[in-house]
Amino acid sequence: MKKILISVNPWQTRAAVTKNDHLQNIYFEAHTTEQLERSFYKGFIAKVLPGIQTAFVDIGQEKAGFLHISEIDRELALTRMQETITLDEPNEEKKARRAPLDISKILKEGEPILVQVSKEPVYEKGAKLTTCFTLPGRFIVLLPNIPRIGISKKIDDRDERQRLRDIVQKNLPAGMGAIIRTSSTSRGEKEIKQDLNYLIKIWNTIRDSYEKAERKEKIHADLPLSLSVVRDHLDEDVEAVITNDKNTQQEIYRFLKNVAPEYTHKIKLFSEPPLFFSHYNIDKQVEAALQKKATLKSGGSIIIETTEAMTVIDVNTGKYTGKTNLEDTILRTNLEAADEIVRQLRLRNIGGLIVIDFIDMSSSANRQKLYRFLEQTLREHDKNQSVVLKVSEFGLVQMTRKRSRKTLVQQLTETCPTCHGRGFIKSVKTLSFTILRQLKTAILTESKDIKNVTLFVNPKVFDFLTQIEFDAILNLEKEFNGTITVVSSEKLTPESHQIILK
Repeated sequence: MKKILISVNPWQTRAAVTKNDHLQNIYFEAHTTEQLERSFYKGFIAKVLPGIQTAFVDIGQEKAGFLHISEIDRELALTRMQETITLDEPNEEKKARRAPLDISKILKEGEPILVQVSKEPVYEKGAKLTTCFTLPGRFIVLLPNIPRIGISKKIDDRDERQRLRDIVQKNLPAGMGAIIRTSSTSRGEKEIKQDLNYLIKIWNTIRDSYEKAERKEKIHADLPLSLSVVRDHLDEDVEAVITNDKNTQQEIYRFLKNVAPEYTHKIKLFSEPPLFFSHYNIDKQVEAALQKKATLKSGGSIIIETTEAMTVIDVNTGKYTGKTNLEDTILRTNLEAADEIVRQLRLRNIGGLIVIDFIDMSSSANRQKLYRFLEQTLREHDKNQSVVLKVSEFGLVQMTRKRSRKTLVQQLTETCPTCHGRGFIKSVKTLSFTILRQLKTAILTESKDIKNVTLFVNPKVFDFLTQIEFDAILNLEKEFNGTITVVSSEKLTPESHQIILK
């Protein structure tokens, strides 16, 4: 069974979703950090770059957000473009609607615009913005300015899909659209209509606030973490929603009483000590998710490495040898790895291009079985949209997964100040040789009067120079007919040193 665990402290709120005590999703919200994703702003156009069909929009953050032409809803784009040209004949309007979009004819620098943050800022990039607005509810995602209806692929019953489409179509205002979520399956019209009306009310409030708002003002923010996790994950499979904070328990109760009163009995309060997340082994599982290697029950393992362009996952059999033959061993390991990979993608919140190097299988039937299993597992257990290509002859699977929020590593770690994100540092031997070369260069480039040299180095380098390469120091002394004193300094990192010439 699944559980939703919400840990609240004065400095941070954390939310975890577990299944059979295995961590499936983890979310963080620092109380001093502003959450941008899904928020609406009254921004203003700072710069329009037609060459890359992108506008930079100032929303009051450190870096301007970027709005690509693909993120501008088509009706807004066409309306703006038609305002810049004269339509003398009726047929010209049809031609204009078919013409390629040009961002310089849609947006002008200095004008205000309503935008929504679709992705948080990452590294040096500002927030990704959109005017294709979405407002998520329990059963429906409202598309207030995109008049189309989409249905979750996970709802595969044709009659149910049509029933839900009819309900939504009947209750949607003109000009609006919606995406029907998997959670709407078997729900009655009353529940779906209630969810829809709630979202329409929020949209009307956003529109009214936009007219009165100042430039760069935040108009609307998504629900706080404790409520948004409940909204997105609470269903029949959830055994309990447990929190360690009385006020949060009451807040969730009031929220559910309005949107899902049938689940109010599932809200529980956890009394510490012991610490809430430690009791459910969440902290250890989060720590494990920051490591490159994830072990499988069979003894195999997967190695996960993320580069700037993609994430690469390698599958190894490890200690697993199987009970029948090699092909059986490989297939079982690959299937187990595929299931764990889906969990790790969710848990680590990995998106973008992903390449998985499964163990080579000679049987094409087994490769097809692995592909179907991976695709089905993603469809059933991952809320993020993904596209998977078939297993190649080399055992490689290419897939994409929709990015959402920062990855777990981005949220919890910083770039190492020693290796600067490379993931490795130079050996003491390499560093020592580099320092000796720089020492020789410093002596030779200075005047001939140099008689005393003091070299300050890290203790590890000091040990190597005085124990292994002391002859090199003596030879340098003979070369410039002077004295070299090597000093160990705890204040210096292995890659830094100081030379004083006298």
